[in-house]
Amino acid sequence: MNVYDFDNTIYRGDSTVDLVFWCIRKRPSCISTLPKTALYGVLYGLRIKDKLTFKKTLYRLFAAIDDMDAVTDEFVRTHLYKIKPWYKAQQKGDDTVISASPEFLIRRFCEAIGIRHVMASRVDIHTGVYDGLNCHGEEKVRRYREAFGDAPIDEFYSDSYSDTPLAKLAAKAYLVKGDKRLPW
Repeated sequence: MNVYDFDNTIYRGDSTVDLVFWCIRKRPSCISTLPKTALYGVLYGLRIKDKLTFKKTLYRLFAAIDDMDAVTDEFVRTHLYKIKPWYKAQQKGDDTVISASPEFLIRRFCEAIGIRHVMASRVDIHTGVYDGLNCHGEEKVRRYREAFGDAPIDEFYSDSYSDTPLAKLAAKAYLVKGDKRLPW
């Protein structure tokens, strides 16, 4: 089995950031949530607030959009072109994606491109509220073990050293920089 991070790994860019800007463009009413998000962004940048607190504040914009399911579906349909060609060329039926981004978003991308196994941060699409921990770092390993036990990972791909705990489980691990896959 091969395991992949999603953003900046098989997806060109950050899908959550892209979705947020898409929502602002398509449903301007959600702009009302941005002042507090901007404040928390600054506080995160100054290391006064942690990343999870910032993300929780950012995701409040989902609650300001009545048809978030439809918005997300349209977003995914129009952003499939951002899936990197190298991934499609090596895709296998048992691939697994593990991401810190909201599961409702990552799962829809994965379903659209034929990936069945998806783990990501559980965020309610209608409220923006987390259900559980952010799927990041050691939490990715915990979630992998919960789903697959001690099943081996043949190859692991990520753009970030924060995924080192998962990379250590793989027979081979690759750091993704753009379209380049470098040995971990």
